Amino acid sequence: MSGVVVHVRGLRKRYGDREVVRGVDLDVRPGEIVALLGPNGAGKTTLFRGILGLIPLLGGRVAYSFDRAASPPGYVPQKESLDPIFPLTTFEVVLMGTYARIPPLRPVGRAARRRAAERLAEVGLAAQAKQPFWALSGGQKQRALIARALAVEPEVLFLDEPTAGVDTEAERAIMDLISRLNRDRGLTVVLVSHHLRLVRALVHAAIWVEDGRARKGPTETILASQ
Repeated sequence: MSGVVVHVRGLRKRYGDREVVRGVDLDVRPGEIVALLGPNGAGKTTLFRGILGLIPLLGGRVAYSFDRAASPPGYVPQKESLDPIFPLTTFEVVLMGTYARIPPLRPVGRAARRRAAERLAEVGLAAQAKQPFWALSGGQKQRALIARALAVEPEVLFLDEPTAGVDTEAERAIMDLISRLNRDRGLTVVLVSHHLRLVRALVHAAIWVEDGRARKGPTETILASQ
């Protein structure tokens, strides 16, 4: 595991009679931005969720270089909406990210609230802290969810289609934010995307997923071969 943040060996997942992911081996190294790419239905999201531990696996092993219980990875889902009947503010949504490091039954303290406010400012949403989360634009919601994931203080940030359903300006802002987090913090990032144009200049390596198999390499090499 030396020099590796995420180590995947023999990962397999089946839905019914179809084996969606078949014997995948790959490593993610510290400080990388890695994109999972491939055709629709190729198994990208299944592989991504399997690595994160969000779904049970048929076989294989996923190991992290850190204790996931003490230092959970940050996770930004593809889409998350809150019903207006639950009037959570943007700040309260980001504050949820601090819960992972608070012992059971202990109230949220000043340090956690300060961290949530700092993460909101880091993604450019300090002015929206008191606004209802459901009232934000699509791009603002995604940045708020990134702030929530950062409030966990993760070593690895996982993003599932972070620019899905947002306009071009919001896409650019989200990609610029991911690049800055990687550059300034040295944060390791794993993301799923089908926007080759957007990720080409951003990521350090690509994992091409097709027919349940995965192959990792330099971005230009992987994209040229496809």
